[in-house]
Amino acid sequence: MDSDGTQDPRGTHASPVPRPAGPPEVPAMPPRPPRAPVTPPLPDGSAFLAWLRAPRPDAAPGVWRFGHRPRPAEEPEEIPTRQLLSGALIAFLVGWLIWSLLQNGYLGTWWWVPFDLIVPDAWRGGDSDLGETGTFIVYQGYELLVALAIMVGAARLGRWGELWRRFVTPRFRRPEAQEARTAPEDDPAQWNELRAAGAVDAAERLAAEARSGLMRDVDHARIMRAWQGVRTGRHSLATFSGAVLKDGAAACLHPSGERDLPARLARHDLVTGQVRLGTTVDDARNPYGYRGTGLALGPDLLGTSLVAVGPAGSGKTGTVVRPLAESLCLHALAGRAAVVVVGAAGAGLGPADAYDVVVRIGNQESEYDLDLYGGTTDPDEAAAVLAEALVGDLADPHPGSDSRRSTTVLAQLLGPFRAVHGRFPSVPELRQLLDGAPGPFTALRRGLQEAGQESLLRELDARERQMGQPGDVGGVLGDRVALLDRPAFTGFFDTSGQSRPFTLKALDHPVRVRIDLPQRGHADASRMLARLVLAQFTASVAVREDRSLFACLLLDDATGVVTPEAVRGIQRLRSGNAGVVLTLRSLDDVARPLRGPLLGATGCRMALSGLTPWDGQDFAEVWGKEWTEARDVTDRQIIAETPAGKAVHMLRRVITGKAPTARAVTVRQVERERWSASELAHAVPAGHAVLSLTDVKGEHAPPLLVDLRG
Repeated sequence: MDSDGTQDPRGTHASPVPRPAGPPEVPAMPPRPPRAPVTPPLPDGSAFLAWLRAPRPDAAPGVWRFGHRPRPAEEPEEIPTRQLLSGALIAFLVGWLIWSLLQNGYLGTWWWVPFDLIVPDAWRGGDSDLGETGTFIVYQGYELLVALAIMVGAARLGRWGELWRRFVTPRFRRPEAQEARTAPEDDPAQWNELRAAGAVDAAERLAAEARSGLMRDVDHARIMRAWQGVRTGRHSLATFSGAVLKDGAAACLHPSGERDLPARLARHDLVTGQVRLGTTVDDARNPYGYRGTGLALGPDLLGTSLVAVGPAGSGKTGTVVRPLAESLCLHALAGRAAVVVVGAAGAGLGPADAYDVVVRIGNQESEYDLDLYGGTTDPDEAAAVLAEALVGDLADPHPGSDSRRSTTVLAQLLGPFRAVHGRFPSVPELRQLLDGAPGPFTALRRGLQEAGQESLLRELDARERQMGQPGDVGGVLGDRVALLDRPAFTGFFDTSGQSRPFTLKALDHPVRVRIDLPQRGHADASRMLARLVLAQFTASVAVREDRSLFACLLLDDATGVVTPEAVRGIQRLRSGNAGVVLTLRSLDDVARPLRGPLLGATGCRMALSGLTPWDGQDFAEVWGKEWTEARDVTDRQIIAETPAGKAVHMLRRVITGKAPTARAVTVRQVERERWSASELAHAVPAGHAVLSLTDVKGEHAPPLLVDLRG
């Protein structure tokens, strides 16, 4: 089976997997007619222009940059509200008292000395040159200056400015105020990069499409991706300009013909590539710069991979996997990413219309099949991937172990079979070979002898000698293959060209794939297929030609999927511009020796509410400790020695009901866990999670308490 993932095995191209979006010189496939827009565009395009021109300042990893207002890194010392209000009131009363005393002469007339020194004698008295009215204005003006000076002093003393900023200014501030950048050289709606490169007509066409409301965020992202191809030399400027002048905002379409998803549930910003997952809680355990900001993920963070752990019902699928799948599908439509989403049938991973390929394993109505051998023609490569899927969970999880014996057994059968039949064996044929059925072995030997394949004949002889020997893994492999040789999977994993297999070799293109696993009644087979997809994914992205396309695998419920080879594969993904998202109900679903390596291999780690203390301990260890300031407060009873002091203490005890004490505060630096196992298990509210982040550049964010509903 030599399918490359872009056509069916018979070469009919009836329903090919989409090719990459870009300014096509020769169309690789006829695009499907575009779907009607989800939301009718506004006649003047004001909403799109406001979105495009919104500020997106640089921020720390994970901060939702759309309309973000940067905050100081350190929390400023804030006066308690009660103290601030009382201080402001007292300062006002003091200022009023001083002014009253001055007005009534209780403090003398010294405050008139500056007036006598500055004002000419001719301006004083009723018979002055200014007249009575002018003289009155002069005197009242001086009194007003003195009153203003007293008010300024009272305002500084009572911190009226802080009072205004804290309680008045926020009432008049618009939420996420977005000032449009009107300077032509900074306006992204003018497409100045295209103008500078000489594509003035194309820039004018795109600017007109944006103003008229015919452009969407996906269109902008897709055209910017195509423009990057021009800058890197993959496409010519003439081809790009011609496509834009011909189709406008619909230029460089994704081969599916789609310009948006059927529906969106999350908030997306395709300029930064982020999808908002929630809000960072205004909590003392969060860094001050993150408190109250939106929490968002993008390819820059997913490129280090993510593992999310939480019990059933904690929101892994609905608040993590679904928004990420939706975001990556939008990136695929923009020609930026290839995404594969794997989960149980009916898990709520998005409608079928949001994907180019939907593989429903075990459903006879499925249009696509899954290639069991990953689309490769190399028997050794196929054997390594298949061995990982079949018995990867049985390999010794300690460092240095592998599944080479299982790979060797499979290679001893796959190589000879392909040499004789020109294809790899189907599931029933592979099961017979692993079980040592005499008929298939005899036919295979005869075919190798007729073809003169002496080296492969020796491989087959070695397999026959090993069968039945102590320690032979052929029987275990046969038992695992038998899980796929069930009536429910009849017609699937076909290698004879009768089905339309999908292979992960197609990740060279911006394709959207959803694979539904048959969880009900076939849990073991589902886990085995999930391992197969993960193994094929890590093997495929490592040999991609175009690594500018971000590739991501979202695996909802990775129970039984994490193996030693899988951890090693995840560690290699960052260099290939790829990542995986794994969700687990508990770290108990991962072998104990692999929990630390798994958390170490992923740059983003999420602990959802409801975690057990044992799982919390693993997260606490990987997040480490930090130096914090600890305050020890000691109340020491004051003992009076004089009769007067004893009388005062007795009076205070009668009034307050407590003995007089003196408070001593000791401040010291201590090293404590960022989040303890107990806090992760009991202090994370429902609908919340603690999330640490690392981007592909190495910048990281400490564990953050996030409200996934905000």
